[in-house]
Amino acid sequence: MSQGNSPAFPCQDKNKQIYTGMNLRDYFALEALNSLLRVQNYSDVTKYAERAYKIADTMLEERELYK
Repeated sequence: MSQGNSPAFPCQDKNKQIYTGMNLRDYFALEALNSLLRVQNYSDVTKYAERAYKIADTMLEERELYK
């Protein structure tokens, strides 16, 4: 499983059922988008979404360097 597809918040219930939730790439992008939209206007949300995923991909690349 690639780093971007690994679960951000995996959990297990009392019956040992595993729930993966959102993946790590989406979580990183969500956090980046949240920060971008706080300091920018909302005129072109697509541009900010693209930036957020570029930031997420860079974070995943950097994460691999420190394993």
